[in-house]
Amino acid sequence: MVYNRRNSHLRNPLICNRKPSFLSISAYVIILFALSIFVFILSSKDILEDEQKKPIPLLDKFKPEQLGDDKLWEASFSHGLHPCAKPTSKYKAGQVWDRYITVRSNGGLNQMRTGIADMVAVARIMNATLVIPQLDKRSFWQDTSTFSDIFDELHFIKTLQQNVRIVKELPKELENVPRIRKHFTSWSGMSYYEEMTHLWKDHQLIHVAKSDSRLANNDLPVDIQKKLVERLRSRAERYIALHLRYEKDMLSFTGCTYGLTDAESEELRIMREKTNHWKIKNINSTEQRIGGFCPITPKEVGVFLQALGYPPSTLIYIAAGDIYGGNAHLSELTSRYPNVVFKEMHATAEELNPFSKHASQTAALDYIISIESDVFIPSHSGNMARAVEGHRRTIIPDRKGLVELFDRLEAGELRESSLSYHVRKLHKNRQGAPRKREGAPPGIKGRARVKLEESFYQNPYPECICKSKGTVI
Repeated sequence: MVYNRRNSHLRNPLICNRKPSFLSISAYVIILFALSIFVFILSSKDILEDEQKKPIPLLDKFKPEQLGDDKLWEASFSHGLHPCAKPTSKYKAGQVWDRYITVRSNGGLNQMRTGIADMVAVARIMNATLVIPQLDKRSFWQDTSTFSDIFDELHFIKTLQQNVRIVKELPKELENVPRIRKHFTSWSGMSYYEEMTHLWKDHQLIHVAKSDSRLANNDLPVDIQKKLVERLRSRAERYIALHLRYEKDMLSFTGCTYGLTDAESEELRIMREKTNHWKIKNINSTEQRIGGFCPITPKEVGVFLQALGYPPSTLIYIAAGDIYGGNAHLSELTSRYPNVVFKEMHATAEELNPFSKHASQTAALDYIISIESDVFIPSHSGNMARAVEGHRRTIIPDRKGLVELFDRLEAGELRESSLSYHVRKLHKNRQGAPRKREGAPPGIKGRARVKLEESFYQNPYPECICKSKGTVI
């Protein structure tokens, strides 16, 4: 759920106030950059100026109306709704049981993060003690980071102590106890996990091999989901965090080659062909783009932001990996918005060195800076986008609709002077106004229906969004 960031925030107990260490100090250096980031505005222009391309003709005459700060930076149409994470009067503190759940979290940082939060709720439902999860060290990312390398372990345990018992490791007397290895059915609800409590009759320890997508998004008691979040601190400085998914692997996986050279397109095709776990090899790039399945290009992001009314001086933090094609493609954004920054521009090599071989820790830095931003914009959907959207105001580009507008503009079927009107109209309901979480699309039945529901982490309304007294919506 997205809402007015200046009024309130939610803090996930997984990432926050940890004990000072060389690693955490490095992380805070990055975060401090985000808080004092406007200092960079005057100095960054010269750095980028030499490498910029000439302004793209598409917008030479396009001068969108500049909106007031309240419309650019604040969530609109709140209807008196506000975030809330306190349990209801019916909620009872968790009981301590001599039953344990261990879990191996799988996937990248944000996939593991939501999976861990799911397992907190599962442990609560099953009246079990949760052992600090093991992180995935064998996936595509090949990251050796442990839970405490990324998350504040003590805070995680303490914050949830009234809800579920969490321990750092199994008691020694249980290390050799026979355990049952369980693959819980994905997207299962309360009744399923209540039924699974029969396992305690014969076992004291359950090991969950995978943590992702364990819990249904809807039809759970409100208190089960409320306990997963708390307030985030507010910040005064304003900047956009842009999750620019214009990385080589993303473009290759989606088969999107619009705006690339023939050589670049061929390089992506070869990468897709050689990646065994990517099932689809032949992809029609044009159909992908028209269908809205491609990441927005740096050029299109620039057009989009200008159409929304953000001035050229707007500071943009890029929360992403290496941009494919480097400055050749990034300049299509910086020609319009020169104040584009990466973490590498504001931290020394020595400060970033501890993160160099730990993709999950690097992603954690981008995640923290993104949830602290005033506006978050993802150029493509994914776990990161969904996780951040649930914390703060997010503008979700309508990729399919934007492609249609851009193509009409390029074909001369749409006047440049009217582009801003059409873009804002298209995104009237995609800029942070609260709305109830969506269910599955009509006509979908069975297990697929539960799977296609909007994620709770993306939109925690109604569980963690409350009405002000007298509010009618």
